[in-house]
Amino acid sequence: MWIVAIGWMYVVTLMAATEPTVVAGIMTFFGYGVLPLSLVLYLMGAGRRKRRRAAQHAAHAGARRTPD
Repeated sequence: MWIVAIGWMYVVTLMAATEPTVVAGIMTFFGYGVLPLSLVLYLMGAGRRKRRRAAQHAAHAGARRTPD
């Protein structure tokens, strides 16, 4: 998935570089690149965050149940 994100940012950077003004280039870069990609990467990582949180909770619960 990271290779797709890197490729997309490369394409967006080239698109932004061809804009006629600097402001249009910055808007293109953020509008087509940074904002949508950050949203997609955040949503794609939701399952990983949920599994990590469950593992931490299980480890913490297991540590509290130590035999006396």
